[in-house]
Amino acid sequence: MTTTVGLLHPGAMGAAVGAVLTARGVPVFWLPAGRGPASRRRAEDARLTETRDIAGCDVVLGICPPAAALDVARAVAATGFGGVYLDANAISPRHAGEIEGILGKATVVDGGIVGPPPRSAGTTRLYLSGPATAVARLESLFAGTHLRPVALDGPVGRASALKLAFAAYNKLTFALAAQSHALAERHGVGGELRELAADVLPGTPLGAPEGIASAGRRAWRWEGEMAEIAETCAAAGLSPALVTAAGELFGRWREHRDDDGVTLATLLQALVTPPE
Repeated sequence: MTTTVGLLHPGAMGAAVGAVLTARGVPVFWLPAGRGPASRRRAEDARLTETRDIAGCDVVLGICPPAAALDVARAVAATGFGGVYLDANAISPRHAGEIEGILGKATVVDGGIVGPPPRSAGTTRLYLSGPATAVARLESLFAGTHLRPVALDGPVGRASALKLAFAAYNKLTFALAAQSHALAERHGVGGELRELAADVLPGTPLGAPEGIASAGRRAWRWEGEMAEIAETCAAAGLSPALVTAAGELFGRWREHRDDDGVTLATLLQALVTPPE
């Protein structure tokens, strides 16, 4: 029997995840109500099917910005959905547990996507934790696709913790590199820093700062992710100061949401605090 999958909002990541399933013949349904032309275009490219109700789907994928994760879960719960709900968002283990409570009729699996939208093999992993039977079902659903499933032993919250621990390092490197390049530019040694970093730290955000521009257009999501990481650090008895500062930095780039044309120079200038 074919598994049917629901996907509320096909953003860049969600649509790509849906596409790896439709590519193998799995029906994936999406809700067009309230969505704009960009969402429709992504849904069409991913070969998703429009529907008015996802309650009848076997599996629903929750993939959205961290700040919207609880509201999306509530919207799914309101439909009476009773299947397997995969929350694959960059949220704290505490919020993952809240979602489990919100979706009382469903079986909730905690997910953590690590890597870019899965358009090629070997780039992106989906970590899963929670009820073993539901985890195994999702593992089977994604096996052999560009999104590699990895099952973790243990309850809801473990996959989220791993995702956030990795994201803390990965995204902080962009914040640190941006701060370093902005500092060098302010002192007139920007070119020298680029030459030094390219030689000593090639392939890193510091040594290849053009990657900072791609981070700039995603910073509106990363700001919320830093808040989730900060909460998780504090709950673990760790200082949240580093990630809180990174969140503030990413917040300065909020206006460049999904702006493919934003330049490194523009982003670095946004970090400069005007003198009092």
